[in-house]
Amino acid sequence: MILAVTAGKGGVGKSTVALNLAAELDAVAVDADLSMADLPTGRGPDLHDVLAGRASAVEAVDDSGSVAVLACGRSLAGARAADPTALGDALDAVANQYGRVVVDCPAGASSDAGIPLLAADACVLVTRPTEAALADALRARELARAVETPLARVVLNRAPEMTTADIATALGAPVTRLPESDPLARAQRHGQPVSAVAPDCPASERFAALAADVHSALRS
Repeated sequence: MILAVTAGKGGVGKSTVALNLAAELDAVAVDADLSMADLPTGRGPDLHDVLAGRASAVEAVDDSGSVAVLACGRSLAGARAADPTALGDALDAVANQYGRVVVDCPAGASSDAGIPLLAADACVLVTRPTEAALADALRARELARAVETPLARVVLNRAPEMTTADIATALGAPVTRLPESDPLARAQRHGQPVSAVAPDCPASERFAALAADVHSALRS
């Protein structure tokens, strides 16, 4: 199973959602944002190395922490050497070895964002409850639709209590609302899923429910 986590713009919490979903689904988190990587990094080979043919995808997975991660390098030279068209094969290799993969996609609706979406079985779209963020989310939704990747869930991040029916209708999927959370922010600063820092907090419970909903959608 390959699940893509996408967004119409940066800064809406996409990487946070990807890491926490990977933790809940017992999946490998793959940072596929080749130029703006955000997931925790390790000391071994990274996705830049994999896409440049210097390492295999499986050997680049660091499974020593609370979440297995295939990190991406942060250098411009690494990004230039990487062949984005090899990403699909890399994701398939990790999925064959580990079973489940959650991909942190590049934000936006460019071709770089479309490649991991094309390789995925389904996607989760992350946005914020602002007019600008929702407009960008609609464009990301259209990209997923263009490559025929089903939308399993919409995550409305850092959202107050509010009605989400109109958002669900506009984007074409059920909405999970994630409120502001100090434990989640603390976990993010340490590169950890919130379940590893505060397993009984509301944010951890919300991610567990989100993972169950996504898993159910993928099985239906």
